[in-house]
Amino acid sequence: ATLAALALPPLGETVRAWLREDVPSFDIGGAVVGEKIEVAKLYCKAPGILAGSPFFEAVFAELGCTVEFHFAEGTALTPTKKPAPPLHVATVRGKARHLLIGERTALNILARASGIATRSHALVEIKEASKWAGAVAGTRKTTPGFRLVEKYAMMVGGADTHRHDLSSMVMLKDNHVWSRGSITDAVAEARRLCGFSMKIEVEARNFAEAEEAVKAGADIVMLDNQEPAQFKADAARLKAAFPHVLVEGSGGLDNENIASYMSPDVDVLSTSWIHQGVPHIDFSLKVSHS
Repeated sequence: ATLAALALPPLGETVRAWLREDVPSFDIGGAVVGEKIEVAKLYCKAPGILAGSPFFEAVFAELGCTVEFHFAEGTALTPTKKPAPPLHVATVRGKARHLLIGERTALNILARASGIATRSHALVEIKEASKWAGAVAGTRKTTPGFRLVEKYAMMVGGADTHRHDLSSMVMLKDNHVWSRGSITDAVAEARRLCGFSMKIEVEARNFAEAEEAVKAGADIVMLDNQEPAQFKADAARLKAAFPHVLVEGSGGLDNENIASYMSPDVDVLSTSWIHQGVPHIDFSLKVSHS
């Protein structure tokens, strides 16, 4: 319920844009079925974590339809194998043409969000099995126009969203440093502009760059694209010298290697694996018929 409340406030305009994209002019198929009241069932046909129900509901609410979910957000859905029927996840009621207008948009959202939540959950399970206290996080490598859904899905799966946008936290990457001239100068200018209320993170390739960043006033250092042994050694040196700094690791992390980067000296491991190239969870919406 808390996650749903986070996602709902800005959805009206967003949903209308999604629907306009799919119905830019006439909906001939919708005219064929008309406006009789129908009941449709949402089925899940593959295992995964249910995510995106507030967006699914918002699409149909915009069309005057009602949605009743039979499983809570974040539930691990486990459909039975064929020939048994797929898992009945929700029931949608409304005018026939409105059900069909919203069908594909709502299903696409649910399928992608559930896929992201499922992958996020997989990495969180690895974290828990490793008894690591840090945070598994996503990145800003999200789909333009769809970031809200994707960040929300990470949360449903138990992952940290990392920063939501360029205004959420100052992150100085290699291009910032090269353009400014040095890590020290870049951090000093960032602090002058952002004041005390925002954290500053600096991307570093090695311990020397990370040390320079912390001495310049960075709150977080990201050690990027290092091998596990070197990464953990540098993280230990940083924590020993600067216990207050947060240490993040990133670069090519996935379900096969992330455990090798986990260490008591590491606070965050971030990866786009949980939201880029994600297999979608298969859902379908079927109008009831005799």
